[in-house]
Amino acid sequence: MSQTERHKRLRLLLNKLNKQRKQQACKIDILCNDLISAQRAFIQRLYTIGFAAEFYKSLLGSPDLNHLLARADRMIRRELPGTGVAFYLRQSDGCDLHSFVGEEVFTCEQPGPQEHLTPELIDGICKSNKICTFAEISALDPAGDYRGLRRYSIVTLPLSDLGRSLGFLLLWRPSALPVTSEDVHRIESVLCGLSQAIRGIRVSLASSE
Repeated sequence: MSQTERHKRLRLLLNKLNKQRKQQACKIDILCNDLISAQRAFIQRLYTIGFAAEFYKSLLGSPDLNHLLARADRMIRRELPGTGVAFYLRQSDGCDLHSFVGEEVFTCEQPGPQEHLTPELIDGICKSNKICTFAEISALDPAGDYRGLRRYSIVTLPLSDLGRSLGFLLLWRPSALPVTSEDVHRIESVLCGLSQAIRGIRVSLASSE
């Protein structure tokens, strides 16, 4: 075998080794990224579980519905700083609004989007019994005037008991600081327990009358 052929075979071997090394490095990078993503997801789940446990603990011993919602409001505002919170609970003749003054001061001319939610929109949100963004809310009345609501980033989250709508939770921020899907997911994790607590207090009040 000539020297030239030896050099050629050596170059081919080196090229093959380099290619295998790059493929192996790529697989290692993918594996590391998967491990990091899995770790982040695990930490996020632990955080969500911790928040839910603290949230439910704060509701224990609430003597009436107003105290229950005030405590829930405080926990949600603490979890999502700078976010407005309001509760709409269905009654036989419409919805009752429960809203509490938080520590955050919003740099808005109006205190919140509540005054721009008409009874028809509120009823439609309750009947939808699902998470609604501005797009879903505005679709309930395509001919409506939504100039006031456009100044806010709003999301409604359903409060329901065995599929029956009890009302909804309204979250909002100024439009420049939108409510994110991550924010919604964090609060969504406690809505089932909150709904059960609301139903429990209502049943207790009804039985005592």
